[in-house]
Amino acid sequence: MSPRAAARPGGRSARVQQSVHTAVRELQAEHGRDDLTVPQIAARAGVTPSTVYRRWGSLSELLSDVAVERLRPEAQPADHGNLREDLEHWAADFLEEMSSPPGRSYIRDALAGDADGSNAGQCSGYAVEQVTTILHRAAERGEDVPDTDTVMDHIVAPLMYRILFRPGLLDPRYARDLVTTVFYRLMPLP
Repeated sequence: MSPRAAARPGGRSARVQQSVHTAVRELQAEHGRDDLTVPQIAARAGVTPSTVYRRWGSLSELLSDVAVERLRPEAQPADHGNLREDLEHWAADFLEEMSSPPGRSYIRDALAGDADGSNAGQCSGYAVEQVTTILHRAAERGEDVPDTDTVMDHIVAPLMYRILFRPGLLDPRYARDLVTTVFYRLMPLP
């Protein structure tokens, strides 16, 4: 079990997590990511370096934990009245946010300190929640909807591949084209 998994959700543990996460974000903004050290973060957070090491294990795991929190969506996906527009807007927004310099940095950090794959799973879970919300709303409107895995496999996965491995080929049109693929190649015909 990782040190993070053992943390309790409330009380002192939550306060330590909050103060350390805040210290990381502030120090990154002031000095950049490459100059961060555990003693520097601990001093800013008002804890000892041993507290940070006991909780996170390493600077890499701490940065990964902070990145996962930063990748959490701040709002529900917008409702544009129909599934196609909802997915097109969401996919274009997702691409823009994840392919931005901060987004790429958070993705790299989230994966770098993720020995057991739990952070990747948590980040994927954020996208699944957003997609599920979009699909649920469309189903409530009476629209035919693909399943969540179809959207993840044919929209989110290619976007993440491009973000991580082919960053020169990113634009909102690409995101909209992926949505078109889901509608014309994967949706059942009426």
